[in-house]
Amino acid sequence: MEVQLSPEICSTIPDFKVGIIHYKQITVGESPQMLKGRLQLFQESIYFDFTEGKSVTMLPGIKEWREIFKSFGKDPNRYRHSAEALYRRVQKQNYLQSVHSAIDVNNFFSLQYQLPIGIYDLEKINGNVKIRIGTENEGYLGLNGRENSVDKLILSADNLGPFGSPFVDSARTAVTSDTTEALQIIYLGHTIEEEKATRLTQSLMKMFVQLHSGEAEYNLIGC
Repeated sequence: MEVQLSPEICSTIPDFKVGIIHYKQITVGESPQMLKGRLQLFQESIYFDFTEGKSVTMLPGIKEWREIFKSFGKDPNRYRHSAEALYRRVQKQNYLQSVHSAIDVNNFFSLQYQLPIGIYDLEKINGNVKIRIGTENEGYLGLNGRENSVDKLILSADNLGPFGSPFVDSARTAVTSDTTEALQIIYLGHTIEEEKATRLTQSLMKMFVQLHSGEAEYNLIGC
């Protein structure tokens, strides 16, 4: 399977990049108490930072992705990228509850690095993947339970159409306890240098494999 970036993204954001991790023979299930505890403690730490007057929109990663949405004509106040949505939940003390091990790792790293991260069941992906800009009338049923338009949003698509986005991912390719092979996309943006992006991707891959067993390989794709 090949993952490509569209020329339209690169012409607008020349240094744009994503981290791609391919997992095989993994076991997804209930998160261990260690992961649940780390996720809870980290959310509490973030919440107390907000009580000292920090603003969600001024956090570097959050701010960058708001600007990326704007650059393609999407209002970030109406369409908040997934990392910002997580932070706003924490700000309200509406802490994330454990879903399963794969989603919990995603959420932990998304909060830690202020980045949108998607994980998808590879058996539900048809053909190669292209990361591009959504067009009018494109959309899907999202993990939020709603039909979501992806017009003017960065998205990931296969032969069947869009299935993921830094905004919200689709229900079609959702990872479940039956998933044994997965694709993880770290929507890195454009300000993270390649060396740091590599370390971040490797760190996420290492933690994921420690919790889920299996095998993994990664690469960075940039403009």
